[in-house]
Amino acid sequence: MKYQEYGEGNGQTIMLLHGGGLSWWNYREAADLLQEDYHVILPILDGHAGSDRPFTTIEDNAAEIISFIDEHFGGRVLLIGGLSLGGQILLEMLSERCDICSYALVESAAVIPSKMMNALIGPAFGSSYGLIKNRSFSKLQFQSLNIKPDLFEDYYRDTCKIEKSDMIAFMKANTSYSLKDAFKETTAEVHVYFGEKETGEILRSAQVISKMRPSCTLHRMPNLKHGEFSINHANQYAAAIRQMIGTS
Repeated sequence: MKYQEYGEGNGQTIMLLHGGGLSWWNYREAADLLQEDYHVILPILDGHAGSDRPFTTIEDNAAEIISFIDEHFGGRVLLIGGLSLGGQILLEMLSERCDICSYALVESAAVIPSKMMNALIGPAFGSSYGLIKNRSFSKLQFQSLNIKPDLFEDYYRDTCKIEKSDMIAFMKANTSYSLKDAFKETTAEVHVYFGEKETGEILRSAQVISKMRPSCTLHRMPNLKHGEFSINHANQYAAAIRQMIGTS
């Protein structure tokens, strides 16, 4: 796995795990804001543009990042955040290693498997994958993701680099992930963020996470859709992190 780093040399480390189909630029603005005080690490998840290996499973990605933290940070960092697929990987990390971080920010993560969506991914991407390099088609797809317009070039460049097998693999993983019982044992202070305009699946998933770990804090964000918090509102996202760890 490859990593982008900001604020290298600063004492406390924050890791932010991007969403499926995106890349490290998901958190570029937030990292710019946080690097004055923290060492910010942005992993490039397997199977995404700039990665060094194909996507296999959420569990494998979690294990890779845990190994990286073991090797470079003595087995623990201050905070880990994750959006969607990145949020699922974060939840898996908390399940595999209860004390991997002091604070966890889980954004828009699904933990309720959808057999129907999972079954449709292969045929859907099999027939439409060739269109992703069509700029007009890609722009329509981009607009449906509610990402601010100035990130289109990053999105288009990196989407064109994702192999069809990887896209199918991480989409299938995203729609089949379920929260492990071991998540109950995490010692991290967990905060779950979700937009009030998200799908019912994400809203229900937030409740499942909270039910399994009642001490976690739910943050329902008015008027926001999937992924908008960290991508479109970097100032508020960085401020939420500072407030969470007591340095606002």
